[in-house]
Amino acid sequence: MRLPLAIPAFLAAMSTPVLAQTATDEGGVSLSSGGSSTIKQLLSSGYEIKASVPNGSKFIVFMQKDKAAYACEFVTVARSRCETLN
Repeated sequence: MRLPLAIPAFLAAMSTPVLAQTATDEGGVSLSSGGSSTIKQLLSSGYEIKASVPNGSKFIVFMQKDKAAYACEFVTVARSRCETLN
């Protein structure tokens, strides 16, 4: 499956941190301000994009690192949010 062109553009546009983060022992991402993660935070923590599927005007992006997995709602290059699957 080919990733949409918006995802590589989003990855190229990421140059400044959005929220402070720390890695947990299970490979998850813990945000200092609470809430959900972003694709940028997960990528910088070593997560890989495994698949993406269109969902209306958005994309659902699935990311994985070791045994931890996230589903991310990708709206625009500046707006995404991710929640853990396990």
